[in-house]
Amino acid sequence: MKKSFVIFCLSFCAYLMYGQDGTVEEKGVASYVSSQNVYVKFTSTENINKGDTLWVKNGAQMVPGLVVKDKSSTSCVCSPLLSQKFKAGDTFYGRSIPKPVPEKSKEKKRRESLAAGRDSTSFIKPNQAVVAPVQEDKDENELKQKIKGRVSAASYSNFYNGVEIHRMRYAFTFQGTNLNNSKFSTDNYITFRHTIGEWSAVQDNFFDALKIYSLSVNYDFNRTTRLSAGRKINQRISSMGAIDGLQAEKSLGRFLIGAIAGFRPDYADYGVNFDLLQAGVYVSHLSKNKSQESTVAFVDQLNQLKTDRRFAYIQHSGMLLKNLHFFGSFEVDMFKKVDSLVSYAPSLTNLLVSLRYRISKNISLSAGYDNRKNIIYYESYKSYIDQLIDNETRQGVRFGANYRISRIFTIGFNGSWRFQKSNINLSKNINGYFNVSQLPLIHANASLSANLLQTNYLDSKIYGIRLSKDIIQGKLSSQVYFRDVTYIYKNYENKIHQEIAGADFSWNLTRKLAFHLYYEGTFEPNKATFHRFNSKLLYRL
Repeated sequence: MKKSFVIFCLSFCAYLMYGQDGTVEEKGVASYVSSQNVYVKFTSTENINKGDTLWVKNGAQMVPGLVVKDKSSTSCVCSPLLSQKFKAGDTFYGRSIPKPVPEKSKEKKRRESLAAGRDSTSFIKPNQAVVAPVQEDKDENELKQKIKGRVSAASYSNFYNGVEIHRMRYAFTFQGTNLNNSKFSTDNYITFRHTIGEWSAVQDNFFDALKIYSLSVNYDFNRTTRLSAGRKINQRISSMGAIDGLQAEKSLGRFLIGAIAGFRPDYADYGVNFDLLQAGVYVSHLSKNKSQESTVAFVDQLNQLKTDRRFAYIQHSGMLLKNLHFFGSFEVDMFKKVDSLVSYAPSLTNLLVSLRYRISKNISLSAGYDNRKNIIYYESYKSYIDQLIDNETRQGVRFGANYRISRIFTIGFNGSWRFQKSNINLSKNINGYFNVSQLPLIHANASLSANLLQTNYLDSKIYGIRLSKDIIQGKLSSQVYFRDVTYIYKNYENKIHQEIAGADFSWNLTRKLAFHLYYEGTFEPNKATFHRFNSKLLYRL
């Protein structure tokens, strides 16, 4: 069966389709991230519809990141499509066919744009590449520097029963393309965190506080050849995570060949570990319009100069049929050593398959299967509830549906089922939601949700309501929410009931400077209240 499945997935990797026509691009920023949804803020959502895909930029690539479940005039409620965890401040791009504009309106906008000294709406050329392996074919004198970055300082404070814990986090992200109009580019994402009063922990292990998620320099020799040095995630073999060392790519028509050589980050603190050597090669094929891509890679990983793992990696993303999007990746291990016995028999591991089908403008379906290994979180600021749901629902079969009843009403659900032959780690989860856009009188967006989770050791029920509103258009926005939570631990027959209330505010002080404030309180009978205060000051470069 595994052999047939491998052949099936390889066939998918070779199946490429055509792209879409010219679109208009809308840029938005994530204002809030929950365990189920990502809330993205736009200047306007006029050209964005429910069921549309929002794209996220990774270096030179644009990959599908979110699907729109509901929207207001300036905000979208979205479901994530990728396994990576998004955060507030991440940038997303919507692509849609613009509505026809009467000639008089076009001329009026053109005059207003010229008077303001800027271009009007930015359009993408028809059949423009969504996935770009190398930089555009430009003469060296035409290279133009583009810089984007953020600097932030955040505090995370917990108060419970007279005990206070204050954590600080500083983050720096920077993307520079064609620095000083040269062939050099860079991509950086660095954080530093510590707990106030526990500086000795930083001195004991500096890399436990400093996290370098990306720190790389790229050089484009020409339009077909690129070399990268440093720590970088290669989106064509993304499940491998960050790679320390060298990465090279060469474009040959629709094919692209690449190689990696370096090290894996340390498992314990994500620092540099020179004992974890790795090397590999990969081949990618792009469709004619470069909107579809398939990759096959072969990687050898060592630990103290001894083979630790040898595997093949296969990934494909694209449209199988009209309105049917597919993403899949899996790995086949080709080396195993148990009690000094070496085996080279292939073994299927780390499988991820995801399908998304848009039946109509108002109805969309999704399904997927995930049996990847557990993810290591080097940073997490989620509540116990959100961590519990993430841990118990990531693996297994997933399915979902979204139905836009009318302009203001949307209903949907997501479900997951994790199963094993031993029945040791079973889990069932279903989450339903009902969204209302622009409530009368208060002009706010409302969302009702219910989440039911069953595992071998725990049953939980979570019911919630959330209200979000722009207090000052484009300047100040806020959200308030309430959740009623019940846990039943089966082994101890212990029932816990909690009420959780929270609010957050986002204030754009200037075009580049923003301030975020968040509070959550957990109220439980006969126990002290647990308080969480988070704040962040963010500056866009």
